[in-house]
Amino acid sequence: MDAISSAIAALRVGRGTVRRFRQSGAWGLNYSGLSGSGFHVVLRGTGWLLTADVPPVELGPGDIVLITSGADHALASEPRPLRNLPAVDLGPAEPDPGPADFELLCGAYRLAPGRYVHPFLAALPDPIVVPSSGRLDSVIGLLDEEQAAGLVVDATRHALLDLMLARALRRWLDTADWSDPTDPEITAALQTIDTSPETRWTVRELSRRAGLSRATFTRRFAAAVGRTPTAYLLAHRLDQAARLLVETDSTLSTIARRTGYSTEFALAGAFRREYGIAPGAYRRKHR
Repeated sequence: MDAISSAIAALRVGRGTVRRFRQSGAWGLNYSGLSGSGFHVVLRGTGWLLTADVPPVELGPGDIVLITSGADHALASEPRPLRNLPAVDLGPAEPDPGPADFELLCGAYRLAPGRYVHPFLAALPDPIVVPSSGRLDSVIGLLDEEQAAGLVVDATRHALLDLMLARALRRWLDTADWSDPTDPEITAALQTIDTSPETRWTVRELSRRAGLSRATFTRRFAAAVGRTPTAYLLAHRLDQAARLLVETDSTLSTIARRTGYSTEFALAGAFRREYGIAPGAYRRKHR
């Protein structure tokens, strides 16, 4: 599994949302205080991407804004301070029909408080602007049409969100003058965990595979990821379990085996401590 696939798979523990916005006159949409990753695609008109630390960026039809780690940002009809714009309403209401000066399609995986995006996404700039190229028009059109028709069930929504994020990220990585700041040995260790969460990894074994002493590996892992190897492994396994609960009909004992737990009772106890809810109740709530 490559880094992009691992990162996007980890996002699916969040709630996938798609919404279209139509704006006219003087307008502004402030996306602040959110957690997760997503994108905005300009469908019609021009607007400005606003952040706290970077000069405003003008956007036109086909331009994509990637939000890799939930950075505070806004879109507006003209440059203005971010703090002066009202928070966007992320409810399910559809915009008024009819023409508008500016039309925008937004998609995201919104993570619950306390959940973190994958370290690969956290290492990228945030936000990222991917200029219009036409290469993603078919994906954008399909996502927009099905969303507008009310046909986007969870499975379809997640598949299209995954495809959109993966292709936009790949296009940016192929063209950007960006130097990857990640630690290659730690990146390899993350790949190992992401690919085989069911394996009973120890810090000693992971550090041996990375070619580092245990102390050096632990220090560099924590610096790169923000958590110890053990904490990351635990969180990744439970995020994987949460996804399997929602996306499959697998029994709890099967999910336990796929995520490195000896019994379903061990998984249930760890899951309840992490998510504050029993696995069965989590499945019913999110399905």
